[in-house]
Amino acid sequence: MNTAVAPARLPKVPTIARKRFASIAAVSTLAAATILANRVLPGWAYPVCGATAAAVLVALAWWARLTPSAIGLDPRTLKRALLVGMAGLGLVALAFGIALVVPSLRSLFHDGRVGSPGFTQLLWLTLIRIPLGTVLIEEIAFRGVLPALFGAGQRWRWGPILGAAALFGLWHALPSLALTRNAMVHDTFGGLPIGVISALAMLAAAGAGVFLHWWRHTGRGVAASMLVHFATNSGGLVIAALVLRG
Repeated sequence: MNTAVAPARLPKVPTIARKRFASIAAVSTLAAATILANRVLPGWAYPVCGATAAAVLVALAWWARLTPSAIGLDPRTLKRALLVGMAGLGLVALAFGIALVVPSLRSLFHDGRVGSPGFTQLLWLTLIRIPLGTVLIEEIAFRGVLPALFGAGQRWRWGPILGAAALFGLWHALPSLALTRNAMVHDTFGGLPIGVISALAMLAAAGAGVFLHWWRHTGRGVAASMLVHFATNSGGLVIAALVLRG
């Protein structure tokens, strides 16, 4: 008689349970990342932190059995995403051009956070620090993985989109504390308590999150919103540095 006992199989984790666990793990990862990037790590580690957190989020999405299309990383739609992103990049450039020639808007580029970066430092900031430390993690997280975990995927569903946008607003809590160093913000809201300014900034970031998700949704991929985000942040930094240099 065969008395061998078959090894017990581990129970399969249902997909819904995987998504719930992955959602909690993703939010925890982002909370740790923003604290590390803004309060703990040296400046050179900022893009490393962002890229690492983005990789963790993609791994969580894979474990939760999300498809590449659900998180906006389907290579089959990359061409469409890039074309839509380039159109958005052009609109951002147009908006910056208008702001430069309208005196009342030009103060938007008078930002004390920019400082006086040299050419090499400006390349570091615009081509490495911002793309990896800001754009990559924020688009993967808030326009890719989180909306999909919350139930959106390629569909436009307000609940998941607004949930991810709200978290995108909270993500800006620590950076918003330095917003009064921008001349336009200082002139407009300088008399308000910093807590109120921070709350308004987070609300504005949440609105921007919905706008960026529209680009991602239209382009069928996060590459679309990445290009718009890159143009806004890196392009704005370059213009601000040139304006401040005089």
